[in-house]
Amino acid sequence: MSASVAGPSRPERRPARIGWRKLTVLPVGLIAVLLATWLWFEQADLDALTRNALAGGQVSKALWQHIQLTAISTFFVLVIAIPLGILLTRGAFRRATPVVMACANTGQATPAIGLLALLVIWLGIGRRAALIGMILYAVLPVLSNTIAGLKANEPTLLEAGRGIGMSPMGVLTRVELPLAVPLILAGVRTALVLNVGTATLAVFGGGGGLGVLITTGITNQRMPVLVLGSVLTVVLALLVDWLASLAEVLLRPRGLRA
Repeated sequence: MSASVAGPSRPERRPARIGWRKLTVLPVGLIAVLLATWLWFEQADLDALTRNALAGGQVSKALWQHIQLTAISTFFVLVIAIPLGILLTRGAFRRATPVVMACANTGQATPAIGLLALLVIWLGIGRRAALIGMILYAVLPVLSNTIAGLKANEPTLLEAGRGIGMSPMGVLTRVELPLAVPLILAGVRTALVLNVGTATLAVFGGGGGLGVLITTGITNQRMPVLVLGSVLTVVLALLVDWLASLAEVLLRPRGLRA
């Protein structure tokens, strides 16, 4: 009898981390929405007040201010929430977790417009009050996800790291944080979208942003201005969420891929 010889097994092909649908569907949809809005403006009969509200680079200025507010507030949220979340999972600091989480919950439970009004009374009109309000409003998801991600780590993996001679800092940076990355990134994604929405209220504190177009359209009863401000806000929020979802996939450690 002749034994059948099996050929060399082919290496298993790994699926792409990001499919073409994830890369193209939402951007194409957003481009279509912007194109439809532009075509509507081309055929719309705009009066002098509407043209003045949209002239002189007012739209690009409001959009840039909105992006700045979102980027700066999210940066400070990360600088505050992630180190604080790490600290609250260490030793004696764990006992302060309920108090800190209660404060963070209070910041988000307070209506954004009321929080901004209190900050304007305290700090005066300007971008600083708007930024502090946005930071307080978006700290909770990043802080809670950082704590949850670190607490969810398998204790045996941490013990294995200590068993091979890792220092506490080495276990944190090489074992705990990489395992917690998916939850932390989910919190960052939530904070980004929250900040895009909350930035529209910065106009009431003198912070600018796309809220200028929205409030101008409402107070002057000019639908084109209101539509443009609203569409740009929605498109920016969806674009930020899309970019954050890509970062969530790309930054996820390969060993944690489903």
